[in-house]
Amino acid sequence: MKLTVINAGYFKLDGGAMFGVVPKSIWNKLNPADENNMCTWALRCLLIETGDRRILVDTGMGDKQDAKFFSHYYIHGHDTLEGSLAKHGFTRDDITDVFHTHLHFDHCGGSIIKEDDQLIPAFKNATYWSNEQHWKWATEPNDREKASFLKENILPIEDSGRLQFVEVKEGASIFDEAITLKFAYGHTDAMMLPVINYKGRTIVYMADLLPSTAHLPLPYVMSYDMFPLKTLTEKKTFLQEAVERDYVLFFEHDARVECCTLQNTEKGIRVKETFKLEDL
Repeated sequence: MKLTVINAGYFKLDGGAMFGVVPKSIWNKLNPADENNMCTWALRCLLIETGDRRILVDTGMGDKQDAKFFSHYYIHGHDTLEGSLAKHGFTRDDITDVFHTHLHFDHCGGSIIKEDDQLIPAFKNATYWSNEQHWKWATEPNDREKASFLKENILPIEDSGRLQFVEVKEGASIFDEAITLKFAYGHTDAMMLPVINYKGRTIVYMADLLPSTAHLPLPYVMSYDMFPLKTLTEKKTFLQEAVERDYVLFFEHDARVECCTLQNTEKGIRVKETFKLEDL
């Protein structure tokens, strides 16, 4: 198995929304906001090469929306999904599987492209993975969350005939010989976190259960979460498990930190070490 970080760029979101009830006087020290109260976040995807599969976990925001849409999110930096794949010797056609942790636009937008005014899969040789429970949640969205579930990112996947569902189970589901899935329900319904056995370590792709190292304290829960008290419980359980089992946490949205391990401190569970994935 080989793991490769695929950077799809950087974007900005409102700091208050990202840190919920935590006052700006506190969170601003962790991820300083600009003059518009916007903080920078990463769009960090992961390529897993295992056997004859090349599995891409999440696909960033994509580039098919109009200028007005992107003006809200301040896309910046030189990294793109396609460019990062090319940097590591791959094209979109090399991807065999696209795995969606969930279907919010900043996690699946790069899965669909527009060609000749047609919305088509960006990865024409890939199977696209979600789960039936989350798919229903995303395609029949509630009024609060529907702005995050863009039909142009989602429905063309089903129309292509390349959509497959994994089974939702309590505990974990098996996705590949070395990849299991944890399910979380606080941020959105049935979000999936890949758990990867790699070089004798357990790596957990955190998606939006923990967007960044700044979100480790239990009360630091995003306003975007549908069920914040559920997130609180899920975080507490996961963090205890991560310390006991010495997990490596891989962050999708932390602009500075790719990976970390955890330790118990007087203030609760906090970062032990930070490092790049390639340093494992």
